[in-house]
Amino acid sequence: MPTQGRFLAVEGDDMMAETLKKLTVTILDQEHIRKDWFIDFDGEVFQTFFNGLIAEMGKLGFNLILVRNHYVTISINSYADLLNTVKISSPEGGHSNQCVGHIIGKSERLDILDDIRTAVRRIAFAPETIAPASEFRKVCHNCGCGC
Repeated sequence: MPTQGRFLAVEGDDMMAETLKKLTVTILDQEHIRKDWFIDFDGEVFQTFFNGLIAEMGKLGFNLILVRNHYVTISINSYADLLNTVKISSPEGGHSNQCVGHIIGKSERLDILDDIRTAVRRIAFAPETIAPASEFRKVCHNCGCGC
């Protein structure tokens, strides 16, 4: 796995990566004030989920990359805060580092893996449905993405 500074990046097949559209999922560090919203982004469950998402999106023409940003820490006191720890970028789609909460709005099931999958698909296939960062709407409050 390539590492740069305190960032950790994981991506799919390098040979195909040049022909695929790039999507980046960035996970920020977390300080868990409430333990009920903890998810182990380094654990086997998340890694299995994300490897499956890499394979799924690769078949659909996207190179999905996972990056860990250890320079920014989000305090987790609610599910909305947990959504703020996951950001997605798509240079071709014109979206840069937006949190999952901004992309999907309110979570229907409070299932972080499902919400990440929904956000990745929306960035990939319907980027025009995501409100611009400048639009006045309250979906998150402490992630720094500007929404």
